[in-house]
Amino acid sequence: VHLVESGGGSVLPGGSLRLSCVASERTFSNYHMGWFRQAPGKEREFVAAISLSGTFTNYAHSARDRFTISRDNAKNTLYLEMRDLNPEDTAIYFCASTRSYGENWSAQVYEYWGQGTQVTVSS
Repeated sequence: VHLVESGGGSVLPGGSLRLSCVASERTFSNYHMGWFRQAPGKEREFVAAISLSGTFTNYAHSARDRFTISRDNAKNTLYLEMRDLNPEDTAIYFCASTRSYGENWSAQVYEYWGQGTQVTVSS
């Protein structure tokens, strides 16, 4: 599965962005999906995950109540709506796919990764 993220950019604190991740294959609906991020000098960290049909979602504490993960299987697209952004959200954001929803917070269970999109929050 080839994944391509888009929608990153530079925003002011308190601003919003919507990230997209388009999958190349029609088997997109067979994969659970996740968003991760990596800030400079830090480990890659889990942001959010969503099950095959979108019934179940899981969020990192830092993302809960500010970010919303969703998917449109008809468009082979994953989304991450982010609001009330702050400088600590500055990172490269990656989407990834897995066939196992268990331990969806762990990068190790994800098979395919996109190249990432940069999000910068700064005044």
